[in-house]
Amino acid sequence: MTMATSSSSPGTKRRPGLPRVGRELYFVLVLLGLFALGFLGLALAGGWEESWEQVMQLSVLQLAALLALSLVNYLFRGLRWHLFACRLGIPLGLRANIRHFLGGFAMTATPGRVGELVRMRWISREAGWPFTRSAPLVLVDRASDLAAMGLILAGALSLSTMGIKGALTVAVLALVAAVVATRPALLTALVTLAYRTTGWLPRLFARIRSAARSLKQCSTAPVIAGSLTLGLAGWVAEGYAFHLLLGWMGADIGFFNAVAIFVLSTLAGGLTGAPGGVGGAEAAMIALLKLHGIPLEVSVPATAVIRVTTLWFAIGLGLLVFPFAERASLKAKSKAVA
Repeated sequence: MTMATSSSSPGTKRRPGLPRVGRELYFVLVLLGLFALGFLGLALAGGWEESWEQVMQLSVLQLAALLALSLVNYLFRGLRWHLFACRLGIPLGLRANIRHFLGGFAMTATPGRVGELVRMRWISREAGWPFTRSAPLVLVDRASDLAAMGLILAGALSLSTMGIKGALTVAVLALVAAVVATRPALLTALVTLAYRTTGWLPRLFARIRSAARSLKQCSTAPVIAGSLTLGLAGWVAEGYAFHLLLGWMGADIGFFNAVAIFVLSTLAGGLTGAPGGVGGAEAAMIALLKLHGIPLEVSVPATAVIRVTTLWFAIGLGLLVFPFAERASLKAKSKAVA
C-alpha cells in the first residue's frame, strides 16, 4: 500500500495524509467475487439445491451466534495486541490499540500484509514511533498466533478420533516458528548468521536485529502466559463455532475433530501465501471434511458459511473501523504538528 506523505505535488487535489485505499479495496472486492464464484462452482458440482437447503436451514440466531464467537476471537486478540503494545512502551490507550487492531482487518485480503502496515502507520501518527520501533509488535503478535494455533492443533489431534497426515508436523513447525520469533537472543543470532552468510543489505539486517532485541520486553513468563491465554481462548471460540455449524447441518464430527480441521485449514491457507489464505484454507477444509465422510453438499456450504463468519466478517469489521482509525490518527498528527 502506498503511504501518504506530508506534502503533495503541485496541482494535486488529494489532501495530505489520506490513504490510497482504492486499489486495495478493489482487490478485496475482486477476491470476494472469486471466492463466491469458487463456491458456486463447488455447490453446482455437489448439488446446488442440497447445498442451498443446508444454508437456508440456519436461523438468524444461529448465524448471530457464529458471528458472536468470531467477535470473541477478535476482541481477545485485540486485548493481546494492547498487552504487547504496553509492554513495548507504545504510549497509547486501550481504545486506540483496539481501534488499530480491528481497523487493520480491512486490508486482510490484500497482498503483502497491508493491514500490518496500516496499523504501524497509525501508531506512527499517534505515538510518533517510526515503523522500525513498532515492527516488533507485529512480529510478536504473529508469533503468538502461531503458538496458540500450534498448541490448539496439537491438543485437538491428540484428543480427536481422526488422523490427519502431516497435521502434527504443521503444529510442530508453528510452535518452532513462534519460539524463534519470540526469543530475542535466538532471533538475533539467526539474523546475524544470515547477514554473515549473505553479506546483503546491512542496514536492513541492523534494523531487524534492533527489532529482535526489543522483543525482550514481551518474553517474560507473565506476558507469554497472558498472551497465550488470550490467543487460545480466541481461536478455540472460532473452532467451537465450526463445531456448532457442522452439528446444525447434521454433520457432527465431534468438537476436537472440528477444531483440528478448522485450525489446520487456517494454517494451511496462511502457508499458501494467498491474501487472507483465500483458496488454500477453503480447499483444505473441504478436503479434510471429505476424509471424514462429509459429502460435498454439506462440506461446501459449511466451509462457505464459516469463512464468511470469520474471515469476511473480520474484513467487514475492519472496513467499519478503518475510517475512525484513520480520522483519529490524522487528528493526532495535526495536533503534534501544531
